[in-house]
Amino acid sequence: MIDNCPHCVAAGEDRLWEGEKYRVVLVQQAGFPGWCRVIWNAHVGELTDLSSDDRRDFLDAVMLVEELLRRELKPRKINLASLGTGMPHLHFHIIPRFEDDPTFPDPVWLAPVRESQRQLPPNFSAALRSGLEALNAK
Repeated sequence: MIDNCPHCVAAGEDRLWEGEKYRVVLVQQAGFPGWCRVIWNAHVGELTDLSSDDRRDFLDAVMLVEELLRRELKPRKINLASLGTGMPHLHFHIIPRFEDDPTFPDPVWLAPVRESQRQLPPNFSAALRSGLEALNAK
């Protein structure tokens, strides 16, 4: 654990699922409901720092989150990103995109051009938690 790494400290995360190697969190980002991260628990910087089996398991989790978001939210597009240049800690963003989100069709990192009132559907977190139970079989 690195003291100044936000993904090591993991304060205030809305965890949808947690396993020994990685976890899935719901990001509370205004205007972007459903934004999730899959975060490797140990402090490693890159996907290639993992063994091939761990890489496969991690990417399978990313794909499962994408599938669940597509099923539950029906977004126009899903953005996948692996960032963390300031404090390298392996994680993937899985971001559902809608035509009424604050920056669509541009990247979420740009200044907003509109406000979005989009909300998550009732029982969204419960549905994702249920779908993520498939990760327990790994």
